[in-house]
Amino acid sequence: MIAPFYKFDMFGFDTSLVIAFIIGIGFGFFLEKAGFGSARKLAAQFYFKDLAVFKVMFTAIITAMLGIFFLSWFGFLDHSLLYISNTYLLPQIVGGLILGIGFVIGGYCPGTSTVAMATGKIDALIFIIGVIGGIFVYAEMYPIMGDFAKSTNMGRLTLMDISGIPFGIIVFAVVLMAVGGFAGAGWVEKKFGYKDEEKIS
Repeated sequence: MIAPFYKFDMFGFDTSLVIAFIIGIGFGFFLEKAGFGSARKLAAQFYFKDLAVFKVMFTAIITAMLGIFFLSWFGFLDHSLLYISNTYLLPQIVGGLILGIGFVIGGYCPGTSTVAMATGKIDALIFIIGVIGGIFVYAEMYPIMGDFAKSTNMGRLTLMDISGIPFGIIVFAVVLMAVGGFAGAGWVEKKFGYKDEEKIS
């Protein structure tokens, strides 16, 4: 095993920040290339007009999952050492709902709003100001909400832990889900999607 590199002390904390910065720039570049710097394109997801968000993000999940599986299988990576944050079930459900509502209203998530702001979009700047304001409000309310935020801690939890199904079978099932999801997304776009003259550039 030689990976994960950080866990095996192949570089230090400072180097990890530089690597994270480079990966972040690359991630933002490809988000923009995929058109995710446009609130109109992102919002089209919720109207079943353009499911590019679903397709790209599911592709990223499958790529990462297959990469981890095969790197582990070939003995290159010890996936048990990968960082997975604890599952706080109820707080994360509530947080996910709040994030989703914000996504629907604003047309961005925190990542895509940063990409859009970098390309000069004013609506993205306003969205980020709202995000920062929300962070400030949460920080001020944390003494009241802290117990809830730390509740229902289920520890480091994975699909394998929950189901008892081997990693390889989980990966195969998720790949099948992706294939079915892409086929379904194509059907939805044909039925509800934009006509050629309506498409967002």
